[in-house]
Amino acid sequence: METKLKKDLKIFALGGLGEIGKNTYVIEYKNEMVLVDCGIKFPDNELFGIDYVLADYTYLKQNQDKLVGIFVTHGHEDHIGGLPFLLQDVKAPIYGGDFAVELIKSKLQEHKIKGVKFHQINNDTVVEFQNIKVRFFRTTHSIADSFGVVVTTPEGNIVHTGDFKFDLTPVGAGTDFQKIAEISSEGVLCLLSDSTNSEQPGFSLSERRVGEAIEDIFQTVDGRVIFATFASNIDRVQQVVKSSLKYNRKIAIVGRSMEKTFEIGRRLGYITAPDEAFVSINEIGQVPSHQLTIICTGSQGEPMAALARIANGTHRQISVIPGDTIVFSSSPIPGNTISVNRVIDKLHRIGADVIHHKISEVHTSGHGKQEEQKLMIKLLNPKFFIPIHGEYRMLDQHVKLAEQCGIPRENSFILDNGDVLELSADGGQLGGKVPAQPVYVDGSGIGDIGHIVLKDRRVLSQDGLVIVTMMIDREKKQLVNKPTVVTRGFVYVRESGDLMKNVEELIKDKIVTELAGGTKDWSSIKKAVIDVVNPFLYSQTGRRPMILPIIMEV
Repeated sequence: METKLKKDLKIFALGGLGEIGKNTYVIEYKNEMVLVDCGIKFPDNELFGIDYVLADYTYLKQNQDKLVGIFVTHGHEDHIGGLPFLLQDVKAPIYGGDFAVELIKSKLQEHKIKGVKFHQINNDTVVEFQNIKVRFFRTTHSIADSFGVVVTTPEGNIVHTGDFKFDLTPVGAGTDFQKIAEISSEGVLCLLSDSTNSEQPGFSLSERRVGEAIEDIFQTVDGRVIFATFASNIDRVQQVVKSSLKYNRKIAIVGRSMEKTFEIGRRLGYITAPDEAFVSINEIGQVPSHQLTIICTGSQGEPMAALARIANGTHRQISVIPGDTIVFSSSPIPGNTISVNRVIDKLHRIGADVIHHKISEVHTSGHGKQEEQKLMIKLLNPKFFIPIHGEYRMLDQHVKLAEQCGIPRENSFILDNGDVLELSADGGQLGGKVPAQPVYVDGSGIGDIGHIVLKDRRVLSQDGLVIVTMMIDREKKQLVNKPTVVTRGFVYVRESGDLMKNVEELIKDKIVTELAGGTKDWSSIKKAVIDVVNPFLYSQTGRRPMILPIIMEV
């Protein structure tokens, strides 16, 4: 007999499932709704011209009277980057750790968004609403002030791990195992857990070991050290600062995002060093090479970041000099491998010594591997399990790990963005969908670029453009002169004269036929031109360029 659910408790994602990025999760009980994170996704190479990809906020806009708060697990872009766009239309207080809140405030200031209420939380914060309450537990990740979130409902506890790893020798604050045990003792109805490294066996490397590898570099290198890492990895940056001070090096901070997060990190006490340890970018030339560390952005090969400009020789203040050691303290995120390898290759060509994660332990992931994921499941012992934060194969593998930990397969749910899971202690079932299509940000435009425009951009990038200009006398129904054909990114007209002449004759004959048949609708003539030119060009070149007919009336 099928279990009839109360349908009061709903869990769904607007982003973060089947993908890496735009983490946006909703837990809803009756008339109260909690939003956990609101991130962006960076576009892949097929999204031509797109700056960011957002989650679809339609449901949040339509139900903002239910939204009691936005709870931020940590300050990475894939968890907070969507907030400036959401908060243009939706009003809700933001709850987060100190570092995340400062990053969000800076971001909202850039977007000129005011009037947002912030509540800085810690490991002991409890936020109570009418039917639910929200608590937190400290986790370890690659950024300071990372938390898991517990939403207590009358149906039971829903736990969202945020991004986590279990590092028993962390550089910053460690995981609060006692708090996790307390939550487990209460009982956990459903666990939503980070799946990023579910395909990686074993345990992740400790950040402390990375610190030892960093110190080994400073102990042996005689020239400048140019250290590139994620700006948000404050614990990593602090280790570089610590080693620099130990070996009597001055420190220069380069790159806008690095400067911003460094300032926040110092203000909050996560980075400690005397003021005299630092030099400005304009003072770099006055410091002997063996006494200088440059900490910069660009570890992901971003073309406009400091390190890429140094590699290209286009940075105004910094050039590679003999004896430089450049450290990539990160691993490429999906889609960035080619860009990173290109920058590394350029740096080698101009004489730098490059150290990266494949040849030295200068990086560790902030996401737990299989044994850590299993440990989280065993510690919390949930009745139901939802893998989150990962592509489908990662979610599927995480479910298999949950099975090994005693979670029955029927109690795990692999959801797509927009799938609404209705849950109670008796069981769960899908209860429909909410809008969850990706929303594209292109310049100042939000959501005005759809699949048709992207398809056009793809065609233009692959096969080019053919513009056909025709002058027609409407009254006489005559072509005034022969059509003009111009191409861009297709063929070079001067070298393809015969092909273009054949195209012009083909168009001329088609238009004459259409006009003689009594056609007065210009759109019909344009379609006829496309229909005759498209197959002809394909037969001659094997390509299908975009064909743009233009009719000028005389």
